[in-house]
Amino acid sequence: MVKHMQTARIVAALVLLTGWAGAQQNRASPHATANVTLKGKQVSIAYGRPSMRGRKIVGDLVPFGQVWRTGADEATAFVTPLNLTIGRVVIPAGSYTLYSLPAENSWKLIVNKQIGQWGTEYDQSQDLVRIDMQESKTKAPVEQFTISWNKTGADKADLVLEWENTRLTVPVTAN
Repeated sequence: MVKHMQTARIVAALVLLTGWAGAQQNRASPHATANVTLKGKQVSIAYGRPSMRGRKIVGDLVPFGQVWRTGADEATAFVTPLNLTIGRVVIPAGSYTLYSLPAENSWKLIVNKQIGQWGTEYDQSQDLVRIDMQESKTKAPVEQFTISWNKTGADKADLVLEWENTRLTVPVTAN
């Protein structure tokens, strides 16, 4: 029974990370997966990678004070097989969606319990938590939105979001 439940969770995570067939046909941007191994287990984020293409991004295409899908196309999928502390908040193992709330001098990472939806189908009542991110400038403009991990220890990494001239980070620790 336990093995069956684990298999079901893995299949559900793969569906989230690869997107569903209908959504793939409507994708406007390339997609990527950002993975990190913490305490021997893989934490994954699957997301769309929109490009600047000469547009003003932060404060315009991604407006201040409005929830952003944190990528393109279907909602950004976040799957963790272990409990994590993101910033100062404990996130239980599971599957989630990541959104962002940009502001002029601060951004929040939103961990949302709703999964499998198109990126613009945001339901605030499903928010698990909103976490402050550290904002800084990139060394050079970043043409295509990128999510990555900066490993800082066996059980620690910084989650990094970059686009245009904005770099956002938040520490993540495996519990």
